[in-house]
Formats: sequence, C-alpha cells, structure tokens
Amino acid sequence: MASEIQTLLISRLGRIAAEHNLTLAIAESCTGGALCSAIVAHPKASGALERGFIVYSTDAKCELLGLDRGRVEECAGVSEDIAMAMAGAAIAQSHADVGIAITGFAGPREGSEEVGLVHLAVARDHRLWHRELHLGALGREAVCRNAVREALELALLAARTPDSLKAPTSSAPQNNAKSVSTAELAPVRSSYVS
Repeated sequence: MASEIQTLLISRLGRIAAEHNLTLAIAESCTGGALCSAIVAHPKASGALERGFIVYSTDAKCELLGLDRGRVEECAGVSEDIAMAMAGAAIAQSHADVGIAITGFAGPREGSEEVGLVHLAVARDHRLWHRELHLGALGREAVCRNAVREALELALLAARTPDSLKAPTSSAPQNNAKSVSTAELAPVRSSYVS
C-alpha cells in the first residue's frame, strides 16, 4: 500500500509528465519492480510509463541494459556509475524521455555489502541526476519503500527541469549544440543519510 507522500509524488510526476508529454522507462534492481508497480497503480500517472526493466541479477543488467559485465561484477552492481548507466540505458533501450534507475543493497548483509546503500539515477535530455542513500539496516521492505520515494523525488526534479536546459531539437546546426551519448551525460549529484 502506497503512503500518502508516495501517492502525492506519483500524482505530481503524472501531472508533469502529461503537461510536458514525457514518458518514463524504469530500470530497477533492489526494488524489484516496486516503482513501476506504484506508478501503474496510479490512474493519472500510469500512462507515463513506457516500460520497465527488472534487472536484479548481474546477467539481467548486462543482457537487458547492455552494461559492462566487468564493471557490474566489480561493485556487485551497486555504485553511482552503475545507477547512471542504468538510467541512460533505460532510455537507450526504450522510446522513453526519462530514465529512472534504482540499485542497492536492501539486505540481509552478504560479505562487505553496506545494507541500506542505494544509488538512484535519473536521465533526461542528456543530463543525469544521482542520489546516494545510506538508509541503514531498516529491513528489506523499508529500504525498498524509501528508495522508491527518493527515486520519485529525484524524477520530479528531473521532470521539472526547464525547457531551456533541454538539448536543441532542431536539425539545423546551432551554436554549442552537440549530440551526447548516454556515457557523456552531465551528472547532477546529491546524497542522503538517514
């Protein structure tokens, strides 16, 4: 069951997506589809979802999103650059305007994993937003719930980006206009510790 805050965030995201004709592609690891499910459950936001990728395993991240296996294995699939690559790949592997990614360790602890470490990323218009969460050992359900809420907040930030920051869409040459690959997206970072 979605909290009132989560429902409000989804409603706002749905409204902004409709106003700006934006579609979403979501790549989820530790949340296993919880963000997609929450958006689909909201009648005013569900139309914005273009597709979702559940990429819980290393194989899924590499096969569905095309991430580099060596890099994914090196950090167990949880890092800033993996989250940003997932968000960019969600756009590249879809017809969406905004890519949202969640990857982290929800627990229980395995090896040297930091339980509650979650990386979120949103890609839009050749820009990237990243947020790192250190939620602690709250339990899997609480870590996932908090990750979904924070991902919605980050997606709202990206969705509200003024049109003046968008890449030019005209086919005519323009000053300072350049095609940027998902690997070159400009990151915007924040972090959160509970």
